[in-house]
Amino acid sequence: MPFESLGDYIGALEQAGQLKRIQTKVSYNLEIAEILRRLMYSKQEQPAVLFENVEGSRFKILGNAFGTLDRLQIGLETKDFTEIGRRIVELTRLKMPSGMLDKLKMLPKLSEIAEYGPKYADSGPVTEVFESDKASLNSLPALKSFPEDAGRFITFGLTVTKHPETEARNLGVYRIQILDDRHAIMHWQIHKRGAQHYRLLKEQNRKIQVAIVIGSDPATIFSAVAPVPEGMDKFLFSGITRKKGIKLVKCKTVDLEVPANAEIVLEGYVDPNDIRMEGPFGDHTGYYTPAEPYPVFTLTGIMRRRDPIYLATVVGKPVLEDAFIGKVIERAFLPLIQMFHPEVVDFSMPAAGWFQGMAIISIKKQYPGQAKKVMMGLWGMGQLTLTKIFIVVDSEINVHDADDVVWALTTRADPARDTVIIENAPTDTLDPASPLLNLGSKMGIDATTKWKEEGYTREIQKLAVADRQTEQLVDSRWKEYGFT
Repeated sequence: MPFESLGDYIGALEQAGQLKRIQTKVSYNLEIAEILRRLMYSKQEQPAVLFENVEGSRFKILGNAFGTLDRLQIGLETKDFTEIGRRIVELTRLKMPSGMLDKLKMLPKLSEIAEYGPKYADSGPVTEVFESDKASLNSLPALKSFPEDAGRFITFGLTVTKHPETEARNLGVYRIQILDDRHAIMHWQIHKRGAQHYRLLKEQNRKIQVAIVIGSDPATIFSAVAPVPEGMDKFLFSGITRKKGIKLVKCKTVDLEVPANAEIVLEGYVDPNDIRMEGPFGDHTGYYTPAEPYPVFTLTGIMRRRDPIYLATVVGKPVLEDAFIGKVIERAFLPLIQMFHPEVVDFSMPAAGWFQGMAIISIKKQYPGQAKKVMMGLWGMGQLTLTKIFIVVDSEINVHDADDVVWALTTRADPARDTVIIENAPTDTLDPASPLLNLGSKMGIDATTKWKEEGYTREIQKLAVADRQTEQLVDSRWKEYGFT
């Protein structure tokens, strides 16, 4: 059965020996962030941490909750993350048959789809406490992570918005800078779906209703980070991920639904006429994002459990917790990439490249110029639009082995012939190398073996491994040589 709450997940981590409780009093002002970064930078697998004695707060803080692939396998209840993507692909290919017998055969599959959809309840653990007039953002133990940060930030809030026309709900993880008891700044990057909902209402000079969920079940948290297909309701995606629909309740002051088993929900609205300077903020690129104007969130109420757990994460120069979530996204969305580009064999976004910096794609090459075709296709596909560098290699190259990729890059790519530069293209808002905010260039490198049709006429023979007879001889004598 899928986890119904963050508390259920914590219990599973503790049972698996993957949780450490810290009872020493700690501060959310720099100290907790430094502890979590040191754990991740140690290069050894470290447990999730539950800080049970937080100075100035009655809430416990959970950090490093998803800092290993093992924990993500526990949280998402699978060892093969591509299963998630395959479920989406299956749903997109479903067609209702015309014959009665065939329709009856489809019933089990349709029942499965219905099981993925969200369910609605009148109340849940998150409705145990509701505060309106006395609600305060400063009651949260939000972290200050770096010395030059502009203040304390909510770093793992799931921001819920609704498309004003289709009413499809989005969940996104955007950092939120707390200003005072009732106001915070929403860092809505221009390419994100929440920002799209905001712009549509801004054109009508209308406020957008927002709910910020802090602490939920692992599948819903993953769904908020994942770049799902355009138009798909994120709560439906959560159900697909966990193979069971999530239970939702209505907010008290805004017309939005949130997970009934959440820890904390901040309700309010974002006003397009209230713009303030947000940042600086130490970000996952390893640089401070400079101060920039963003819209303000105004708090109208807080729903929460009686004893909630505050979920937080820290970012910084890779590799940190977000890199592992990124690896799951990479695996989960490979089947969708292959649906649109069947020649793709594998796909990797190296952790050091902070998601959008670089991706390596292996393909089964079938015609000249195919590597460039794949680059162009991926640059037009969802959040991959923001990826700065693509490297395309042949199918026998292991995209997860840096040595194998560098070998292909240096033996199969000629800089003048095989490098594609695209100028004036959209870039990640957080890219510190981009000459302009949200606008820069892209590079594609074709590191596949070149064909004569691509202008390569040299007769170069790749080294072959030993003949089969010699291989068998060495295999049989391997232990005789003294090797194990």
